Amino acid sequence: MKQFEPNDHTTTLQQLKDAVQQFRTERGWAEAGTPRNLASSIIIEAAELLEHFQWNDYQPEDRQEIIDELADIMNYCFIFAVALDIDLASACRDKLERAKLKFPTELFNPTTKNEARYKAIRKAYRENKKR
Repeated sequence: MKQFEPNDHTTTLQQLKDAVQQFRTERGWAEAGTPRNLASSIIIEAAELLEHFQWNDYQPEDRQEIIDELADIMNYCFIFAVALDIDLASACRDKLERAKLKFPTELFNPTTKNEARYKAIRKAYRENKKR
């Protein structure tokens, strides 16, 4: 039975979170994993992805292994989000909006770099963040 269309254009984050949660529930793993353990698992899987690039650039023959490692990272991220009741779409949009303030286009566009202005904005951003 197909749960969702397997591509980025038709699958929602909630469908992926539900699929991962169902997989875990069917195996009795739904309650396993503290936030700390899940965060550690994300890092471990990321390290496994990084191993493919430790001594070499991208090797096309490693593509499927790289895809599998990235999927492992994403699945642990979904599990983590479920465990902490995090709305991933909102979190990503909110973080992007804060990043736009921290890294304004007028300072980080390669054609308009201005180091002094960047340092002033960075200082103001950090001071504002402390409040």
